[in-house]
Amino acid sequence: MANNNFVCTLSPEQIGELKLRLENGSWEFSKIPYAVFKASGNHTTVVAYESGKLVVQGRGTEEFVLYTLEPEILHTFNYQSSEAAASEPVIVTPHGGIDESGKGDFFGPLVIAGVCVNEKSGNALAKLGVCDSKLIHSDSKIVKLATEIRSICAGCYSSVTLMPETYNRLYSQIGNLNRLLAWGHARIIENLLEAVPDCPRMLSDKFGSEHLIKNALMERGRKIILEQETKAERDIAVAAASILARDGFLRGMKKLNELCQCELPRGAGPQVKITGSELIARHGRDILRSCAKLHFKTAAELCHQGRT
Repeated sequence: MANNNFVCTLSPEQIGELKLRLENGSWEFSKIPYAVFKASGNHTTVVAYESGKLVVQGRGTEEFVLYTLEPEILHTFNYQSSEAAASEPVIVTPHGGIDESGKGDFFGPLVIAGVCVNEKSGNALAKLGVCDSKLIHSDSKIVKLATEIRSICAGCYSSVTLMPETYNRLYSQIGNLNRLLAWGHARIIENLLEAVPDCPRMLSDKFGSEHLIKNALMERGRKIILEQETKAERDIAVAAASILARDGFLRGMKKLNELCQCELPRGAGPQVKITGSELIARHGRDILRSCAKLHFKTAAELCHQGRT
């Protein structure tokens, strides 16, 4: 049975960063006594109290803690999943996995990657220690693992990097993040099927209705079995894709750091606003178009500050 309650203590800065992340998602906010905020969404309720106490409740608690709170806010990985850690190893059958990086980062690109595996390559990736990129703290380790993955899965991987200018243009045309993600996933699926035409199925993390990806696929892609599930990064192909996507994100951030002549912070926390204000003061509001995702609430707030 999943753990439906989680309690921890956050600093004021962490509470602010978490609030910004939830505001940029589909969470609904309300006020309750003695709380900084209460947010509800994804079968989960999150309450941050003025004392620093954070309470997470609901069916989605485990997913929220494992894939948002710990890797993005706490930067620790102490939560015990309800699944047995020492489960029997899964036999790897041929399939593809897709994942993305940069979706929740104000600065930087959106990168979507995919990897096709078979029994041989899947076992090799497992022995290499491939896992969800969110569980890997070291950028240098991400880069090293990505190099190994490309070697093991030679010709059986693909990635698409949407730098901010391209991302913003596509978002203005599509008008919805889930539809943009579906478009990117569909492009990766088509690329993988061109390289591995007999791949029987594709797996990705669930971010929206399955029909969004299917509608974006072309004739070849519509014939494949498409699966979406929460915590898909547990799958070896999706985990490998998550590392390739993160590697692409790091490469994109390096280019943007050079463009902006500063170290752009990741995520959507308070430091992001500080850096954004400094960039606007030096270069004007248009700089955000080249380095940030303009549909984030943070962009509107920064541009408003720039006018006052």
